[in-house]
Amino acid sequence: MSSNSEIYQRHQRVMPSWLAVYHKDPIVIDRGEGRTVWDIEGNEYLDFFGGILTTMIGHNVPEVTSAVQAQAEKLIHSSTLYLTEPMVELAEMVVELSGIPDAKVFFTSSGTEANDAALLLATTYRKSNQVLALRNSYHGRSFTAIAITSHRSWSPTSISGLSVNYVQGAYPLRTPFRGLDDDAYIAASVEDLDQVLDMMTSGDVACFIAEPIQGVGGFATPPDGLLGAMQKTLADNGILFISDEVQTGWGRTGENFWGYQAHGVTPDLLTFAKGVGNGLSLGGVVGRAEIIDSLPANSISTFGGNPISSAGAVATLRYLLEHDLQSNSLIMGRRLRERLDSAADGVEWIAEVRGKGLMQAIETVQPGGLSPSPERSAALHEACKERGLLIGKGGLYGNVLRIAPPLTVTESEIDHAADIIEEVIAELN
Repeated sequence: MSSNSEIYQRHQRVMPSWLAVYHKDPIVIDRGEGRTVWDIEGNEYLDFFGGILTTMIGHNVPEVTSAVQAQAEKLIHSSTLYLTEPMVELAEMVVELSGIPDAKVFFTSSGTEANDAALLLATTYRKSNQVLALRNSYHGRSFTAIAITSHRSWSPTSISGLSVNYVQGAYPLRTPFRGLDDDAYIAASVEDLDQVLDMMTSGDVACFIAEPIQGVGGFATPPDGLLGAMQKTLADNGILFISDEVQTGWGRTGENFWGYQAHGVTPDLLTFAKGVGNGLSLGGVVGRAEIIDSLPANSISTFGGNPISSAGAVATLRYLLEHDLQSNSLIMGRRLRERLDSAADGVEWIAEVRGKGLMQAIETVQPGGLSPSPERSAALHEACKERGLLIGKGGLYGNVLRIAPPLTVTESEIDHAADIIEEVIAELN
């Protein structure tokens, strides 16, 4: 049997050097069950990152597995040039769940491609290449998505056909408005948006794209209502609002089914991926029909809405709704947050614990200030893995731990994970 180190050596020989891999000694995930995974050497881990918030309802869920198997026995692929019932059924579900009136949906194979499609639609509809995004944002790894990513670690080039400007507001801990109460913070962010429009654009901006909670940016969480306040300025200028819900969708934040709903606003376009297929390759953009229908040329998707991915997604969403996993996310998220707050209390090198629902983060800094401490987050990350807990890492400076278990997580699993995190924080303190 191969070992973790042997597979990693093979990986290094044939995969790009810039392909990020977690941990000093990477592990090979071999199988999973519920919220637990095992590596190729048989070591067991509690999975509290779920393939980057993608294994939304857990590993090896019978309802999803059987739906995929049944579809695989009938038809694996056809492309969008032919109709398939799973794709149409999924489209009906997504349109209904989106909260956007008179909506249509276009399926893609990833969140990156979904954001690409949304930008194509918005810039075509508005006949402008000007785009606004939030600072500290991440929207994917493609040439187009990188152009709207305000995150140096994930921005290998500045070359783009888009004219992009970034506004403040998404990351309260690291803005000039830090320390303001929510109302004053929102007002200052809207004023910044006004100035960006007046000073840095020619006025005919196509769209504004925002993550309600920033994923790769370290689960940076703005005050509720921020995007709604910004929408007033956007609407006055005819600017479309795109909500990037790749990580915040499907009830993960607990309080709402979509992240945008915390802000008193309805987007013109909404992008999704990750959890919708519980690990199957699927994404999409859903929005007002007049925008979705606005492309003046033919288009198809070879893999978007693939029969197997669609069948798995339909089963995933049915499971999500029938088991009210949004409520579980809210309850388990509060339980986790209480433990994280307690573990971080009085620790000088933890700047804050933040997030919503089952999307929680811990940011580490140098004691006595806000200078990032990526070495501490790395130590915590490794120590959790050594104790059998897998969590994420990210943030602008690589100094944020991201904790996001599947929405089916149980009380005992929350407590076990919290015990480990509490233990490693105390040890490093």
